[in-house]
Amino acid sequence: MRLIILGPPGAGKGTQASRIAEHYEIPAISTGDIFRANIKNETDLGKQVKEILASGGYVSDEITNAIVADRLQEEDAAGGFLLDGYPRTTAQVAALDEMLAQSGSALDKVLELVVDDEVVVDRLLKRAEVEGRSDDSEEVIRERMALYHRETEPLSSAYDERGLLVTVDGVGGVDEVAQRIVTALGS
Repeated sequence: MRLIILGPPGAGKGTQASRIAEHYEIPAISTGDIFRANIKNETDLGKQVKEILASGGYVSDEITNAIVADRLQEEDAAGGFLLDGYPRTTAQVAALDEMLAQSGSALDKVLELVVDDEVVVDRLLKRAEVEGRSDDSEEVIRERMALYHRETEPLSSAYDERGLLVTVDGVGGVDEVAQRIVTALGS
């Protein structure tokens, strides 16, 4: 199964991605996790990304596409994968289409978790307190939400036109949302 999970920051993508990956026995590939690992290890990429994320911006398509292309070449992704946090822009969609075409594969589904903006802001502010995440101030959260609506939300329409989009209400208990996802994906 080759999947993408979409939704605004704080919609629960990371939480649900691990459950979906386990269910389908595929790796959950999170660009955010890759970026945070580089920040923690203070790599050159990590230093670039830290500055971008602190301002509420997105990492460039060029950097992100290269990281994803490299990760999809790993053996565990040969039979399928779940992408979390990628693609975020129409240019990244085109890059992913090209990557998949080169490997003779295609996406099976694109899952979108739908959550109201104010619920997302509340979730992220609570997460910031619990996890001590400096990239989750209210100002930065609202900037990331605006950027999501501007650049990533249009991907839903594009994937819907291809017949790939499956939307799921992302509000509720973790198990409740997970069950909605499995039902929506049909297996």
